Parts: sequence; structure tokens; C-alpha cells
Amino acid sequence: MIFKNARLIDPKTNRDEIVDIEIENGIIKRIGNIKEDGINLDKKIIAPGLIDIHVHFRDPGQTHKEDIITGSNSAARGGFTSVVCMANTSPKIDNVEVLKEFLEKAKKSNINVYTVSALTKNFNGKDLVDMKSMLENGAIGFSDDGIPDRNTDIVLEAMKKAKELDTVLSFHEEDPSLIKENGINHGEVSESLGIYGSPHIAEDVLVARDVNLALYTGAKVDIQHISSARSVDLVRYAKDKGAKVYAEVTPHHFTLTEDAVLKYGTLAKMNPPLRTSYDRDEIIKGLIDNTIEIIATDHAPHSEEEKNVDLTKAPSGIVGLETALGLGIRELVNKGHLSILELLRKMTINPAKLYNLDSGYIEEGKSADLVIFDIDEEWSVEDFSSKSKNSPFIGEKLPGKIYYTICNGEIVYKA
Repeated sequence: MIFKNARLIDPKTNRDEIVDIEIENGIIKRIGNIKEDGINLDKKIIAPGLIDIHVHFRDPGQTHKEDIITGSNSAARGGFTSVVCMANTSPKIDNVEVLKEFLEKAKKSNINVYTVSALTKNFNGKDLVDMKSMLENGAIGFSDDGIPDRNTDIVLEAMKKAKELDTVLSFHEEDPSLIKENGINHGEVSESLGIYGSPHIAEDVLVARDVNLALYTGAKVDIQHISSARSVDLVRYAKDKGAKVYAEVTPHHFTLTEDAVLKYGTLAKMNPPLRTSYDRDEIIKGLIDNTIEIIATDHAPHSEEEKNVDLTKAPSGIVGLETALGLGIRELVNKGHLSILELLRKMTINPAKLYNLDSGYIEEGKSADLVIFDIDEEWSVEDFSSKSKNSPFIGEKLPGKIYYTICNGEIVYKA
């Protein structure tokens, strides 16, 4: 398979040039001026396959919302060739038996599907899993994502162990004792709806704790789905002091504000919630100065029946894999905040480095994990390859139409 006249963008090497690429036996065989005929891309961008370190494929236990195969198809349609699943399944991925079952299913996927292990047994916040054993059997990190880890002594113990094992801990930062109704920011919008909601301080206090524990222990820590301006400041502070702290942000948190709840209802409900325009602007500043170096979707499928209830009763979260690149181009590149190279860096090589994945770059002799897209061509958000369609972006036009997603040399999505 040969692609001709492609605009190759590789964030690892800062390469941005027009080339031809040949793929053979799953490997990038040649990059350069190739005489043989091939598919003319007419200067469409060819980039490393996107990498999402925060997805929920609901498998095992809630496969009416999503499963590994449909989640993978959704990822491929969005340009992703590697994803990292969270462990808040049913049962939780907190022991080797469940982990092995998951990884066996993942082998049937058309993309690279990884998973973290739960940090504590059944997310109880008290008893750490056998971290060494879980890593040895294929987990690539640890997270109780979906709920916060509230016991500071256990978090400290986990960080010391993670430092010893050279692995990463990812934290969902919300103190539930400060929240009355989750998924909606405490502010003008929540007050207009007659509810209290979730104030940013609920996130800030746990971010403050964990960045300081990371500084104290030297552990590698990921602050998940950051949403608060003050939390961005706290991550910036910790980085400046030398902490191995990373932050990820979702496309919906750099795109929308709490006002979206009034327009989209439960389709704009997520944990942590959409916050104010000030928070969104500070998140964008954090993306610009690399305080936030990773974009991750927190792809969270829910059925229409589950979302079509009262705002306070609906589950939190939206699907995000298929709209992520388009939102990044529209909100960050087209508005002058990031170059396309910088955007792709946050969606490829940076997430790969966090989890020590040998991917996220383009090089001869390496696996052909690639996405091909037209940065200018618009497409309509009308349907999804996910089992679920809980998205506030339905009906919108986004730039960055994806033409091919290629994983391990195989075309896994074609427009």
C-alpha cells in the first residue's frame, strides 16, 4: 500500500513535509519520493494514529452501552489507533483473572486496546491491588477513575509503590463531601435551575493534595479530565517545582461552558462538570503553555433511556472519540491557540510517553499506525459507530474529515 503526495506531520520529530509513504506487512517500509503508483492524498495530512488514554468501553458488565469491539470501531472512525480503558467495569479490573479476560477480548479489536488496573480493590479506597502482579500481567497503569481516592494515607502509599514500579497513577479529582449534585457546575446556571451542583473547590482540594504528594514522592501522576482554572494553576505550580505531574483535558472542557447545560440538558452533564468561560479560557492557556500536555476524551457512552431523565438523575458523561479531532481543530487550531503540530502532539506522542507506549510517531521500520485527514474539509456529526449517541455535538459541522485510519498496516476505517 502506497500513499502519494501526503503532508506528513510527526510531532516527535517536528516533521511537516510532503512525502510518499509505503506500507508493507504492517510496517512503514519507506518514506520519501516513491516512483511506484499509489493512492494520491493530494496533500491531505498523514499523522501518527491518535492515542486516547481515557476511555470507557463498558466491558465487562455494561455492554448495552458499549463493548470493546464497538468502542474500537468508534475510536477508529475518530482516527484513534490506541486507547487506554478505565477499570470501572463490572466487575472492576482489580485482579489478574478479570484483567486477563479483558485483554483476551481486546485481542479481537481492530486497534490497540490497553487498560489500566483499578488502584484499590473494588474501588474501596482502602486496599491497594497487587500492583506488581497487575503490571506483570498486562495493565499499564492504575486508576479508580469514576470516583475519587479520598484516603490520603492510601494515596501516599500508592505513590511510593508506583515510584518503585515506575508506573503512572491517574486520579479523578472530586471531593464528594463538597458536592450536592454532581455533573453540573455550582454557579449561575445551577442556581437558575434551583440546584447546588459541584463547585470547583471540590476538584481543587484534591488536585492540591495529589500534586504535593507527587512532589513529595517523585511518583508519576496524571490529573484526569481537568476542569478548573485553579487546578490548572496548581498543576503549573507542581511542574515548576519539579513534580512528575501531567494533566489531561477533554475536548468538551475546552469547547463548552456551564451554559451548555441550559441548551443540551443531560447531554451536557459530566463529571467533572462544564464550568465557566473563565475556567475554559484558563484551560486553553494551560494547553498553550503545555501545563496540560494531553487531550483525552473520557469517552463515556450511555443509552438514550439513561440520559432521557431528570438532570439530577441522569448519569454523567458523553461519547467523545469521533468528535475529538474535529473539536481540537475548530477550537484550538482554527482559533489560533495551537498549531496542528502542537494539537497532534497532545493527541499522539505525549499520551504515548505517559504510558510508555512505543507509538505516537512515524518512522521507517515501525508499525504503521496512521490517520489521514483533510484539515479544512468539514463533515457533519450525524451518527456514531459507538453503540451510544449521547453527545451535545450532534448536528454540528466540524473540520478535519478523516479519510483513513490505519492500525498495524490494516485499514480499520475508510470514509
